[in-house]
Amino acid sequence: MAGKGIIMATQEELRRLHVIQNVLEGGLKQVEAAEILSLSSRQIRRVVKRVKKEGQRGIVHRSRGRPSNRKIPDQLKDKVIKLYRGRYKDFGPTLASEKLLERDGVTLSDETLRRWLMEAGDWKRVRKRRRHRQWRERKGHRGEMVQMDGSHHAWFEDRGGSCVLMGLIDDATGDTFGRFYDHEGTMPAMDSFRRYIRRRGSPLKVYLDGHSTYKSTAKPTIEDELEGVEPLSEFERALKELGERSVMPIAPRPKGGLSDSLGPFRTE
Repeated sequence: MAGKGIIMATQEELRRLHVIQNVLEGGLKQVEAAEILSLSSRQIRRVVKRVKKEGQRGIVHRSRGRPSNRKIPDQLKDKVIKLYRGRYKDFGPTLASEKLLERDGVTLSDETLRRWLMEAGDWKRVRKRRRHRQWRERKGHRGEMVQMDGSHHAWFEDRGGSCVLMGLIDDATGDTFGRFYDHEGTMPAMDSFRRYIRRRGSPLKVYLDGHSTYKSTAKPTIEDELEGVEPLSEFERALKELGERSVMPIAPRPKGGLSDSLGPFRTE
């Protein structure tokens, strides 16, 4: 195309030029051209006027071949890198961008600074490591603590309805006990625990999760707050009467679900 240098037109611009030339030659009306190019009549008039004045070059977008108005001069980039190396070497991009504005009057986003520093080899993107969950050490003696939980699963596949396995596992030995119920609730929990202690004896502690069956969701009364006690679920009260101590995890269960720990189990 005529003009300074050579500017390559895109396929879409060549298509537009062909339509505009048909308008100039009288083969198309401007209204028809607007419909073909999905432009307004005003836009078509403007393009026709530009092509008449500038020739084929008038079809090319005005910003083609020009540096972006948003592009920051290379001199500023060099200056910032130099300032960072000299004054803010131990700073991260976010803090360094704040200090550049505060002390040096340089307005720069932390993302731009981070990109420049990475390109210059002065910064590496650090991925946050997931917090490693340490496994709790198993108890040393049988009966010292028993884990208890309900596992909801289609245990019988299509041969029966869904049910809950109320399972108990000795923390020290891994010995298991389980019984099926139609739901996880206070009565199934009490019944399975009663059957367990008849066969295995009463454990010192019972490790439970935050299910409403085991942990009361009621808010403490004024009397409870004055006495420094928390509301107990029916199951917690039963354990307390038996002299058992219930243990509630602060974080999610460290060994996964009880069904993961059970493996082969015996139901009774």
